[in-house]
Amino acid sequence: MTDIQRCSELLLPAGSLEKLKIAVLYGADAVYLGTPDLSLRTKSEFTLEEVVDGIEFAHKYGKRVYLTLNLFSHNKDIDKLPDYVDTVRKVQPDGLIVADPGVFMFVKERAPELDLHVSTQANVCSWQSVKFWQDQGASLCVLGREVSFNELTEIREKCPNIKLEAFIHGAMCMTYSGRCLLSNFMAERGANQGACANSCRWKYKVHMRLKDGTSKELPLTEENLELFEFLLEEEMRPGEFMPIEEDDRGSYILNSKDLCIMPKLDDLLRIGVDSLKVEGRGKSIYYVALVARAYRMAIDDWYNDPENWSAEDYMDELLTIPNRGYTYAFHEGRLTNHSHGYENTATLGAWEYAGMVQSVEDDAFIIEGKNKLEASDVLEFVPPNDRDTILLRLYEFEHAKTGKIRSVINSGHDPYFRVPFAVFDQEDLTTLKDRIPPMTVLRKERSLTEVQWDRIKLDTETHAIEAGKGSVQAYTNKRDRLRESQAFQDTSLKVKTPRIGMEGCCGKGCNGCLMFWHDPSYARARELLAEKKQGELFDRNMKDKPADKISA
Repeated sequence: MTDIQRCSELLLPAGSLEKLKIAVLYGADAVYLGTPDLSLRTKSEFTLEEVVDGIEFAHKYGKRVYLTLNLFSHNKDIDKLPDYVDTVRKVQPDGLIVADPGVFMFVKERAPELDLHVSTQANVCSWQSVKFWQDQGASLCVLGREVSFNELTEIREKCPNIKLEAFIHGAMCMTYSGRCLLSNFMAERGANQGACANSCRWKYKVHMRLKDGTSKELPLTEENLELFEFLLEEEMRPGEFMPIEEDDRGSYILNSKDLCIMPKLDDLLRIGVDSLKVEGRGKSIYYVALVARAYRMAIDDWYNDPENWSAEDYMDELLTIPNRGYTYAFHEGRLTNHSHGYENTATLGAWEYAGMVQSVEDDAFIIEGKNKLEASDVLEFVPPNDRDTILLRLYEFEHAKTGKIRSVINSGHDPYFRVPFAVFDQEDLTTLKDRIPPMTVLRKERSLTEVQWDRIKLDTETHAIEAGKGSVQAYTNKRDRLRESQAFQDTSLKVKTPRIGMEGCCGKGCNGCLMFWHDPSYARARELLAEKKQGELFDRNMKDKPADKISA
């Protein structure tokens, strides 16, 4: 089934007004946000005034804004509904996301002009449920994360007259679409009231004992499996054991790796899924910008040439974003063992947020640095409206106000510095300001330990296996390698690109690189770079190839 006429929107989270603007500028068609009251975002940074400002900003760019009213109401919440709904009517969002049937009914009666979207919290997983909500007056249903692609296809075919929304990227919440029970049980924080403690991300050990209460060392076989019960012990609660129960479809206790549908995105575009949703209202500006950019390029390119579309370039972009390892989750059906991060569940990435362009002067950019920046670092400007990034190697940092020269920038301690246009040796200065507007995000490569590099290699292999391209043997080797490096406990840091301080060349041809652009020994490299996309590293054997054969 193909429905190219039914164009899919890219829907990004907006955890603050600044993130909303970033999402819009970096390619989102729509954003969703919540206020602290009556939504599942008790830590929302939005005031009512900022909600109004955010909607006005989005509408200025022709983008849509959806507000969340997706809590499961208790009696104490009902009295708040009239004032909330009346306020929402005034700010004129493009849709209201609702989970509770009673709240849905109330809003429909009090504000019939509002488009109502059924939240993922309602656990819509079948075409029959979609039809039910359509009959109630819903304009869109957000499908549960547990819906497979085959199920989604059937829902699309049987429910052609209602919009469908599916998650494509971000954290996979435990159990049915986020109704987390661990948070209530372990931290007395109600996930369904917007206060989830993310207890699915804590560290656990697995124990087993005989069901009669005794513990013995016995080999586990199919014959004696029923003799045992399996238990979890959380790191900060020693001695507290929680039983693990499993049915014939598997265990549903802990969270998976991060969802990433990018290699299968064409499936969703082909059947006409109306809205493609990214999770992450609590994520960073860097996450919002880079995820929006990658999926924006991917979606546009698919519509331009669906037959020759490939996900590889966009996956490279997504790999610059810290993650827990990527998985297709339920896209192919049930979860596989490769969907879970057994070795380490920490968020990790080989790149990090380096800063943001705060303003553009007549002759310079004013940058707010993020994380630690040191002289000779290579900063990559990632423009919101340009596919080509700009690499800039800086040998010093000029204070934005005093002009004082510094060798280190620390986030949170006067992090503003000035980057004159004159340091961009290889750029057209007449168009530079247009390419890099305010709110442009910067990134840089991170230095990681051996354990962290091995973890990234393992995560990449497991995602490749899910795509049918990886190797189980390679996975086993990389898993064993990770365990060895974990045991060795080497804390020394290294960067992927071979470069040391003020010396050496990374091979990327960065603007302002004194080594690359001015050293005669790099003349051949500069010739080769002219035939390659800026930022691409050279292959080891490339120096022997004629320039016109490089792309091959």
